[in-house]
Amino acid sequence: MSVSYFERDASLPWRMACLVDITIATQMLMCTPHSLFPAARSLVATSLVTGDPFGKRPEDEAPVISTGSYVKGHLPDPKHAIIDYLTSLFPILGWITRYNTGWLTGDLIAGLTVGLVLVPQGMSYAQLATLPPQYGLYSSFVGVLVYCFFATSKDVSIGPVAVMSLTVAQIISSVDSKYPNEWSGPQIATTVAFICGFIVLGIGLLRLGWIVEFIPLPAVSGFMTGSAINIVAGQVPGLMGITGFNTRAATYEVIINTLKGLPGTTLDAAWGLPGLAALYTIRIACNKLSDRYPRSRRALFFVSVARNAFVIIVLTIAAWLYCRQHKSKSGKYPIKILQTVPRGFQNVGPPLIDTGLLKALAPQLPVATIILLLEHIAISKSFGRVNGYKINPNQELIAIGVTNTVGSVFHAYPATGSFSRSALKSKSGVRTPIAGIFTAVVVIVALYGLTSAFYWIPNAGLSAVIIHAVADLVASPSQVYTFWRISPLEFLIWTAAVLVTVFSTIENGIYTSICASLALLLLRIAHPRGAFLGKVKVSDPGDPEKSREVFLPLRADGVTNSDIKIEPPPPGVIIYRLEESYLYPNCSIVNSAVVDHVKEHIRRGIDVSKIKLRDRPWNDPGPSHGDLAAAQAANDAKSDLHAIVLDFSVVPHIDTTAVQALIDTRNEVQRWVNHPVEFHFASVLSPWARRALIAGGFGTGTPVSDIPPEIAPVVPYREGEPTGMDGSGSSLEDWRLSPQSGTEGSEMVSASSDTSVTSREESLLGFEIASDRILALRPRKGGGGVIDERRGEASISEAVTKSDESSVPLPNPCVEGGQQFSMSSASGSRDAH
Repeated sequence: MSVSYFERDASLPWRMACLVDITIATQMLMCTPHSLFPAARSLVATSLVTGDPFGKRPEDEAPVISTGSYVKGHLPDPKHAIIDYLTSLFPILGWITRYNTGWLTGDLIAGLTVGLVLVPQGMSYAQLATLPPQYGLYSSFVGVLVYCFFATSKDVSIGPVAVMSLTVAQIISSVDSKYPNEWSGPQIATTVAFICGFIVLGIGLLRLGWIVEFIPLPAVSGFMTGSAINIVAGQVPGLMGITGFNTRAATYEVIINTLKGLPGTTLDAAWGLPGLAALYTIRIACNKLSDRYPRSRRALFFVSVARNAFVIIVLTIAAWLYCRQHKSKSGKYPIKILQTVPRGFQNVGPPLIDTGLLKALAPQLPVATIILLLEHIAISKSFGRVNGYKINPNQELIAIGVTNTVGSVFHAYPATGSFSRSALKSKSGVRTPIAGIFTAVVVIVALYGLTSAFYWIPNAGLSAVIIHAVADLVASPSQVYTFWRISPLEFLIWTAAVLVTVFSTIENGIYTSICASLALLLLRIAHPRGAFLGKVKVSDPGDPEKSREVFLPLRADGVTNSDIKIEPPPPGVIIYRLEESYLYPNCSIVNSAVVDHVKEHIRRGIDVSKIKLRDRPWNDPGPSHGDLAAAQAANDAKSDLHAIVLDFSVVPHIDTTAVQALIDTRNEVQRWVNHPVEFHFASVLSPWARRALIAGGFGTGTPVSDIPPEIAPVVPYREGEPTGMDGSGSSLEDWRLSPQSGTEGSEMVSASSDTSVTSREESLLGFEIASDRILALRPRKGGGGVIDERRGEASISEAVTKSDESSVPLPNPCVEGGQQFSMSSASGSRDAH
C-alpha cells in the first residue's frame, strides 16, 4: 500500500511515494537533503495560508477497525453459525453414517476389554470414595454409555477415577463432620455429581473451555503425582488389614501411622500382598515376553489386560473357600469382604437436591469441578496427540457435564476420564467412541448377573487393584527432569504441588498449583523481555549482492552468536522491541526502560545549571555547582534524539493504560530533549492495536499541542491549569519556552500563537509541518508519530539503510537568516539552527 501525496505537485523537484511503513519514515527522517527543505516549507506554508486542501484529502483520515465490522467479520451469517453450533453439540452425527464392520470389530474388542477392567476398578474406587460398591458400577455404566454420543475423542474412557473418588470421600467426610448424620454419603456424592456436571456443562455450552488452558501441564502433573502418592499411602493399610487411624489424613501422617501399625497386620495381607504381586508379575512378564516374541505381542497384550479380572477372580475364589468355613458365631468373617451388592439399579429417578446440602457443599464444589474438567481435558488432549487427532475442549466439557448430570438420575457419583482405562482402550485398537456401548453392556451384565459372586471379593484385593492402577499416575524421574530442563520455574510449581498435596490435602495442592501457575503467568506478562536493537547485514554467500538487514539486540541475550558484530542505529535513532503484549501490567516497565535509556544516552536539550534554583523542579535538581563543566561536557558529547522506533512485530494487544504510558513516554522524552521527537510503530499486528494507537493521538496528523496529556483520566482535573511546578508562577516549562540562553536578538515562533503569521514565521512553521509530512505515511502534522502496518525486518531496515548513506542530520535543526529560533510545541521547543 502506498500514498503519493507529493506526486501531484510539480513544484517539488522530486516525486515521492510514502509507503505505509515507519522505516520509510525513519529513512526520510535521516536522509532528506537540505536542498529539498525550502520546497517542502513553501509548499506547506502556502497550503496553510491559502487553505489548499493538501492536508485535508480523504486519505488523510486514519481508518480504524470498528466494532460492527469486527462482529460482521467473525459472525457473517448468524443463522448458519447457530446451525453449526447446534450440530457441533452431537459430534456422532459427523461419522456415524460411515460406520462399518471394520470399525465394529475394533470397537467390540476394545469395549469388552475395558469392561473387564472397569468392573473391578469401579467397585474399588467406590470403596475409596467411602460409598457402597454398586455406586461405582452406576458411575461406570452411565459414563461409558452417555459419553460416546458427545465425545470428540475415541480413546477416552469415562467412569470412576482415583483422584475424584478420594475427593468425594473428603467432601463426604467434611460435610458429615459439620452436619453429623444429616445426609447420607450417596446423597452427598450424587449431589456433587449433579452440581459439578451442571457447572461444567455450562462452561462447555458457553464455549469457555479456554479457561482450562490457564493451568499448565506441570501443575496438572504435580497435583496428580501428589494425589497418587496420597491414594497409595491410604490404600496400604487396607492392603495389610491395618486399622486404628484415619487413612484420609495428610499423606505423611498416614505413612507414619502405617509404619507404627505394621505389628497389627491381619490376615487380609494374605490376600492383598499376593494380589498386588501377581498384578505386577503378570504385567512385567507379558512385557518381557512381548519383546522376546514379537509375533505373540497382541495375544500377550490381552493376557496382560485381563490381569485385573483374573486376580480378582482368583482372590474371590480363595476368599470363598476360606471364609465360608471360618465364619464366627456373630456372623463376622476372618477377612474383610464386600458382602452384599444390590442387584441392578436402585431408586432410579431425579436426584434429591437439598438446599441445605448445597450450602454445605459450596466450599467444596470448586475443587471438585476443577478435578472433573482438568483431568479429563488433560487425558483427552494427551491421547489426541498420540493418535493424531484433535479434540474440542468445549465439546469434551459438554460431554462430561451431560454424563454427570444424567448420572445423578442413576445415583452415580462424579465420573471423569481415566488414564489407565483410556490407555488400555487405545492399545486395544478402538476405532470410534461406540466402543463405550460395549463396555456399558459388560457393566450391565455384571450389575444384574454377577452381584452374588461379588459377595466374596476381599477388600484387600480391591486395594491391590487401586494401588496397581494409581501408581502409574506418579510422574517418572525422566518426566520430572524434563520439566527442569524446559522451565526451572515450572519445575518449582510441580514440586510445590506435590509437597503441598503430600503434607496437606489434595484441595490445597490443586489451589497451590493453580495459584503458582497464574502468578508465574502474571510475572511473565508484567516483566516482559525487551531489547534495544542494532542491525546486522546478512548476505548470500553464493550471491553477495543479495543481502538484507536483520535487527538484533545490542546487548548479549544468550541466543545471538557472540562473534556477530551488531551495528548500533544511526545517532539520534532508538529502536526498541517489546516481546510481549503491551498491557497495563507491563507498560510502566517499558516506559521506564525507554525513558531511562534516553536519559542515559541522549543529550539533554536544556542547560539546567543556568536555571535558577527556585525554578528547578524538586525531583530534577540538575548537576551540582562543582560538576557543572564536566556534566555539560558529558552532555554535549551525546547525540541529539530524532526518532524512536518501536517494533510492535510481537505485540498482539495493547490497552488503554499502555497507550497512556506511550503518551507519558513521549512527553518525558520530549521534555528531556526539549524538542518534538518522532515516534514510529513498526509492524503493527492487530487492527485493534492500530485503533488504540490512533485513539491515543499517534499517527493521526493531530498536533501534539492538541493531544491531552491524559486520554482517559481516572479523576479529571477541573480546577484550571496549575501556574507552576512549585506554585510560584514559574516553572521549567516557562524556561523552555523562553529564547535560548546566550542567543542575542532571538525570536520565538509558537505554533499555538494567535498572532498573524509573518512570512518568516510562515516559513518556519511550514518547515515544521513539512518535515513531519515527509516522515508521515499520509500527511500528518505534529509529533503524533507514524504507524506501520507492514511485516518483517524490512519495516525497520529501510529506515536505517539510507541513514548510513547520508551525513545530513534530522531536518529538525535549521539555520534561517543566521539567527537561532526556538519553536514551541505541545511538550517543548524545537531548536532551529
